[in-house]
Amino acid sequence: MAAEADGPLKRALVPLLLPEKCYDQIFVHWDLLHVPCLKILLSKGLGLGIVAGSLLVKLPQVFKILRAKSAEGLSLQSVMLELVALTGTMVYSITNNFPFSSWGEALFLMLQTVTICFLVLHYRGQTVQGVTFLASYALVLLLLLSPLTPLALITLLQASNMPAVVVGRLLQAATNYRNGHTGQLSAVTVFLLFAGSLARIFTSIQETGDPLMAGTFVVSSLCNGLIAGQLLFYWNAKAPHGKKEQ
Repeated sequence: MAAEADGPLKRALVPLLLPEKCYDQIFVHWDLLHVPCLKILLSKGLGLGIVAGSLLVKLPQVFKILRAKSAEGLSLQSVMLELVALTGTMVYSITNNFPFSSWGEALFLMLQTVTICFLVLHYRGQTVQGVTFLASYALVLLLLLSPLTPLALITLLQASNMPAVVVGRLLQAATNYRNGHTGQLSAVTVFLLFAGSLARIFTSIQETGDPLMAGTFVVSSLCNGLIAGQLLFYWNAKAPHGKKEQ
């Protein structure tokens, strides 16, 4: 009877959340304090939670732009650099066959960031440039994922994530400071990104063991924390009516 009861539970947990040896350790031998297996379970659970949350994390930002019919307060350069960082993480992870739970949110955040890039261009009256950007990005992504791209270039792209994240967030921070408000930045999106990047430090160390990935998320957490702090500081500040972002 116990074996039968274990069947559906084992199928649900192995290998999605636990390797079989850890399933046996926890649910067969009832070693509930087995630290290595608990770390795997926590990491996998956090990773899948981040991936699931990423499906919605930037939608508040997209909807806020659409409702306002304006991208005021958003730095296009910052959004573009964030897209570079997300693309680097996604391509590097796919190339190295990392578990989807360790990087999957990069895929969904990339799709939402591309949408935001287009909306920023569209509401600046540059719709044609926006469409051209979408087509160009799709071609570059296909090329990066093709066997034609050497591994050294993919690694270099991932290594460029840290300066891209830092410069991108500093550009957004400078825009917020110059404007004296955060414009159409979504607080929900910013705080979710901050929480997700913090959790990713642990999951990257646990699931990939790649110092480049972990270091990227440390830097990302610091930069996302800066923007989150500005949102709190400028919480009650309003954009001057009719003012357009330069």
